[in-house]
Amino acid sequence: MLTDFPERFRSLRQALLERPGGEPEAVRVEDAWPHKGRIVLKFFGVDSIAQAERLRGAQVLIPRTERIPLGPHQYYLWELEGCRVVIERDGPRREIGTVTDVELTGGVDLLHVAAPGREVLIPLAQDICKQIDPETKTILIDPPDDLLELNE
Repeated sequence: MLTDFPERFRSLRQALLERPGGEPEAVRVEDAWPHKGRIVLKFFGVDSIAQAERLRGAQVLIPRTERIPLGPHQYYLWELEGCRVVIERDGPRREIGTVTDVELTGGVDLLHVAAPGREVLIPLAQDICKQIDPETKTILIDPPDDLLELNE
């Protein structure tokens, strides 16, 4: 399950179903209930195990317009991917690279940043990522000395 909000499924009535290699298609959710740490969804028109087996490997997507609002300094992973990472020290802003992935570590998550000729790993910590602006797709960092050189 790729959500921090499993309770949302109790009231979910519409979703998108994306099968491997296919385009997302709208589905109607008839019911939802927890089972062994997961959520079971019953879709309208899927009335047998054989019909449900055909959906194996599909992802259930929630439209962005229905996302749950987050608190301060909280972001959805998809909002961070594609952000430009910039540093402002001793003069004008300098671009480090672009976020390609966010690695969930169980502790402080890591931004994977594609920089010219290398990949840079930057901890997603408030002490380092001083300003995150998903609207402008920009992350302003103030890393400790030598952090960027650790990745060389």
